[in-house]
Amino acid sequence: MCGLAGVILGKKRRRAEEREHLAWLFTRLLVLSESRGPHATGMAWLNRDGEHRLFKRPVSAGQFVTDKAFHEVLAGIDNRTTVLLGHTRWRTRGDERVNRNNHPIRAGDVIGTHNGTIYNADYLFRRFKLRRFAQVDSELLFRLAARAARSGRMDVEWFKERLRRCRGQMTAVLASRLDPETILVLKGNKPLELRIHRKHRAVLYASDPAFLDAVLADERGWRELSVPAMSMIVFRHEVLTEFSRGSLEFIVQEKRGKAP
Repeated sequence: MCGLAGVILGKKRRRAEEREHLAWLFTRLLVLSESRGPHATGMAWLNRDGEHRLFKRPVSAGQFVTDKAFHEVLAGIDNRTTVLLGHTRWRTRGDERVNRNNHPIRAGDVIGTHNGTIYNADYLFRRFKLRRFAQVDSELLFRLAARAARSGRMDVEWFKERLRRCRGQMTAVLASRLDPETILVLKGNKPLELRIHRKHRAVLYASDPAFLDAVLADERGWRELSVPAMSMIVFRHEVLTEFSRGSLEFIVQEKRGKAP
């Protein structure tokens, strides 16, 4: 069990106050997500020119957001930013003291966060001859996405075809530095809730709807964006509201053991 929290940003000339407010909402979501993963916390942002920053540490979210470096990285978001990714990790495989095992994970030009376990990751790394940087199975998803985006634009259909070989659980959010205006949301058999604000041109997401309800209790204009399980959403920075939704297919397996 891990926690995903973040903000997907559409194209807009936001004032500093609005950007700071969205960053504050993100920070609160990240802290609430600590209950889903106390062993490590991380964040990253990506700009539409491919510039990015990534910061993660083997500490709880409550401690993470008090770090001066966290606020320095968060202050770097501007009107070019397309996505702000957050993750709280519950350690399963891979020592959290080895920071490359923590999320967000950068695999080539792809940066992403994942909740779940890919039980046949070791086999698929060998099958697709993928480079491996960390111990965690999550890296597989982002290596596949990096290969799908190596020519620039993300080849979503190629990526979906390879995901069909995965066995286990997955929900993930990711983007490529080569195609930073395309953000993929994979909602599989792990929870993820989204809220959209048309005036802010932003989508907030978290693994638990209670976290979003708590953070947005005094806010207006946020509406639920209903996404059924086993869906892939493709957001485009240029026009955030004109997203596409398709099916997500993989071999669902809730517990380690024989393949279903």
